[in-house]
Amino acid sequence: MKIMRPLGAVGVVASAALVLAACGSDPAASNSGTTSGAPAATGTAQVDCGGKSPLSGEGSTAQNNAIEIFKQQYGKKCSGQQVNYTASGSGAGVKQFNGGQVDFGGTDSPATAADLEGATKRCASPAWNIPMVVGPVAVGYHLSGVDKLTLTPTVIAKIFNGGIKNWNDPAIKAVKGNESLNLPDKPIQVVSRSDESGTTDNFQKYLGAAAKDVWTQGAGKKFNGGVGNGAQGSNGVASTVKGADGAITYVEGAFAKDGVTPALIDSGSGGVALTSENVAKALDAAKFLNEGSNDLALDLKAIYASNVPGAYPLLLTTYELVCSKYSSADVSKAVKAFLTVSATDGQQPLSAKGYVPIPQGLQEKVLTAVKAIS
Repeated sequence: MKIMRPLGAVGVVASAALVLAACGSDPAASNSGTTSGAPAATGTAQVDCGGKSPLSGEGSTAQNNAIEIFKQQYGKKCSGQQVNYTASGSGAGVKQFNGGQVDFGGTDSPATAADLEGATKRCASPAWNIPMVVGPVAVGYHLSGVDKLTLTPTVIAKIFNGGIKNWNDPAIKAVKGNESLNLPDKPIQVVSRSDESGTTDNFQKYLGAAAKDVWTQGAGKKFNGGVGNGAQGSNGVASTVKGADGAITYVEGAFAKDGVTPALIDSGSGGVALTSENVAKALDAAKFLNEGSNDLALDLKAIYASNVPGAYPLLLTTYELVCSKYSSADVSKAVKAFLTVSATDGQQPLSAKGYVPIPQGLQEKVLTAVKAIS
């Protein structure tokens, strides 16, 4: 699906300056499984403010910076309305939502069938995944003297399952673009998420699709590589890598800065830098898992396994897990207002934080789903 090319790419900066604003109050849902060719929307959100304040949410650390933007825009649009969000990881967010402890959960990958079953019990109605933030995942490293490293999916998989242990391993040197690098005889320090994380789940799904002959550890929110050390949250893994020469991790693109360098990924057509432009190229292949439903989980498997020239394939979409029908009208009203602002006024500022604003076609589907919440 087509996505806008905003200013503010992560790692290597893309020169683009498109703005995503809001559509009207009653957008028509797209009938296509993709959002190919969708232009930028115009206008500002019309929001029915009110309801519970503060609204409560918990989960994904990957979207925490985006949530802060959404909260600010929500406060501007709906004076006095507040949201408390705890960035504790996707696993905790789903558990807290299913336990009725928060009004919405944040997760970096669609809630599993088991999770949705638990959410449906909590809601006494179907629960929906509402995509709100698109972000690239960096294979971020800290290696003195090496500021441009290219890795293939196979090499990445071998690093994270312990098959490649040293930076001067011939397999790394052999990747096109690395021939002239002075790679040190230094152990690779793998840093993974110690908490349950949708980022981990997406990263392992990517390896399973792009390097299926090497990565046999499966997916899931717990890291299965069996090597290295863990750190809590996105800030935790980024801080650990910054402080350890020779370290490598997987982390949301917004955290790959100030000492954490994102590697280029070569899926077979040459190294591709992590930029919003290149993420947009990868998103052209995205489809939905449940066509015709307001549960808007995206099927990213085709993207992960693709070899589109110039496309950066390692990305995630964060979701807000919500009830289609809340037992409290005050909660329902506030959730709808917050998500409406997030999907419209809240999107433009995201590019400055390393995210990629959602395209109009997906935005229309999101607003249709939000409007259907009762």
